[in-house]
Amino acid sequence: MGTTRAPKAALPPTERLHPRADDLDLLPVEAVVRRLHQEDLIALRSVREALPAISAAARTVAEALRVGGRLLYVGAGTSGRLGVLDASECPPTFGVPATCVQAAIAGGKRALTRAVEGAEDDVEAGARAVRTFRATARDVVCGISASASTPYVRGALDEARRRGAHTVLVCCNPPGRPMRADTVVLARTGPEVVAGSTRLKAGTATKLVLNALTTAAFVALGKVYRGRMVDVRPTNVKLKARAARMVAELTDLPPARAQALLAAAGDSVKLALAMHFTGLPPAQARRRLEDGGLRALAPPVPGRTAVSKANGKGLRRRRS
Repeated sequence: MGTTRAPKAALPPTERLHPRADDLDLLPVEAVVRRLHQEDLIALRSVREALPAISAAARTVAEALRVGGRLLYVGAGTSGRLGVLDASECPPTFGVPATCVQAAIAGGKRALTRAVEGAEDDVEAGARAVRTFRATARDVVCGISASASTPYVRGALDEARRRGAHTVLVCCNPPGRPMRADTVVLARTGPEVVAGSTRLKAGTATKLVLNALTTAAFVALGKVYRGRMVDVRPTNVKLKARAARMVAELTDLPPARAQALLAAAGDSVKLALAMHFTGLPPAQARRRLEDGGLRALAPPVPGRTAVSKANGKGLRRRRS
């Protein structure tokens, strides 16, 4: 008798049946939740194994942004939504323009809240998204595809290469020959407990990769100082309070004086710190800040050792 079941070897890892999933529908809710959590731990391990590739991609992104390039995400379904999420959170967190990190999702804005059937299969739409971005050799185009086979993403990466952009692929299956990228970030998450549902641990791993990619890049660009988001845009009550708290903590000023300093700096935490460290008024402190960055202006902090990389060369500062 014939069968329509595909051999296991023919299926990519994320599509295969999980060996411990056959009884999932027989388990109580608590056991299902525990099993899902166990799978999340696998996602964490898969990302740890991909750290060298993530670091390489983050360095490339930082270098591109430093010279006026952009990070452009392209994905479909869950992968596309995660790209849109990461792009949308960079401006308020790191104080960068919305054009700095952008994202395109197969099916357009409608696909953010509902499935757009067939959109991910459109190779030309992926290429068109990159053309709409007007990607150039200064940009990094990052395709996000858990399966490493999404036609929309393949079309985007092919078009990006034609335009000279550096290409990155974030995936959870080993990519085949048609899906090519300069840097491949592969988080091997394996089968899902709900076969093929890559919104589970593959989605978790992808979110972790994107978190690390942009955060590391912006740390390298000086958007973080002593663990604080010093370029944050204080656009609501919570962020305004956080900005004032950062200034107070990093200057040892009383809250009222820290708030006055922040106001004099136009609500810019980084400029307020530069003014405090240099004793200069806003315009002059801003120029000093642009010339050397905040760490160059700050006084030594006892017990703090800074290790950075500039132009590919490691620089270690002595312990204060």
